[in-house]
Amino acid sequence: MKLTLDEARRITVAAQGLLGMSSVEDAVRRIGVLQIDFVNVLVPAHFLIPYSRVGPYDRAELHDLVYRKYRFTEQWAHEASIIPVEHWPLLQYRRDSHRVRPWNFEEQLARHEGYAQWILDEVKRRGPLSADDLPPPDGVARKLDAVWMGTFPRAVLEAHFGRGAVAAANRLPNYARAYNLPHRIVPKAILKQKFTKEQAQCELIEIAARAHGVATAHDLADYHRMPIGEARVAIAALLAEKRLEVVSVEGWKDTAYITPGTECSKQMQGGTFLSPFDPLVWRRPRAERLFHFEYRIEIYTPAEKRRWGYYVLPFLLDGKLVARADLKADRKAEKLDVLSMHFEKGVRVPAVRAALKAECGRLADWLGLSRK
Repeated sequence: MKLTLDEARRITVAAQGLLGMSSVEDAVRRIGVLQIDFVNVLVPAHFLIPYSRVGPYDRAELHDLVYRKYRFTEQWAHEASIIPVEHWPLLQYRRDSHRVRPWNFEEQLARHEGYAQWILDEVKRRGPLSADDLPPPDGVARKLDAVWMGTFPRAVLEAHFGRGAVAAANRLPNYARAYNLPHRIVPKAILKQKFTKEQAQCELIEIAARAHGVATAHDLADYHRMPIGEARVAIAALLAEKRLEVVSVEGWKDTAYITPGTECSKQMQGGTFLSPFDPLVWRRPRAERLFHFEYRIEIYTPAEKRRWGYYVLPFLLDGKLVARADLKADRKAEKLDVLSMHFEKGVRVPAVRAALKAECGRLADWLGLSRK
């Protein structure tokens, strides 16, 4: 099968459910992996991603789905992520081989094996617990310098989380995780499911293929951060089972894949902003290949070297990435600051500018802000 680039775009936008989902739960299930990021320049990224698919919604609904109803759970998938709870067994092989980063902390874990077990006992007895609920080991400083986990108790809890000994039970107002035992969160029937590594990787690649619509091997591997060699083995198995099909896409050098029965939808109508961590654009080479859209997040770029701005969001209009805007929520003044707008080459600027302004208004209303 051969696809034009326009057909590949339409298939991808439809597969991602952009501006076409009726509920937050359906939107998150459609993409399969919701990357967590708490940069709060505008709104934490994992809240914006459903917004791009369902429009304005009550953010408490997402929290309830994950941490009260347990329809979803946190895991290391595409970085720290929210996934459907039924996908928990598919990542068991990853938990079995999880290493704590920075890796030298594993040496400290080995030296404090008794303390690590004590934390599990406390979670069992008192859970859910956050790192602030627990003291460090006797004679050990609570704070860890130059380590992202911040404190010794949190580092141990994160090690247990990565290995599946505990699961995320809640996110507190300060965004910290509270942890509990997995069987108190994940249904027993799901916990009992067993997959070999090879079976799990086939399932994960198929999930990625459905979410992508059309994708290369590298695209599929990146979705759950799978080594490309292992992804290619899974792809070959899925092709043999006719769970994937080969396609070629106009202008793409690499072979692409789709799931059987995939159809090219009509052009999407409407506009929305995308999070920097939206699955449509999180793999930057794919965004360039699919939309001819060069995109980099410049939070860590010195101001004088930024090309677009500090927190620039791509703007999707009628199925195409046509512009980007540097946005900031000024919560003290209760305003949405539009620091800059940039338009892609060849677009009809007046029409895109009007759509951008309309979307800024919708976004500001959702965030409880006025426009500046």
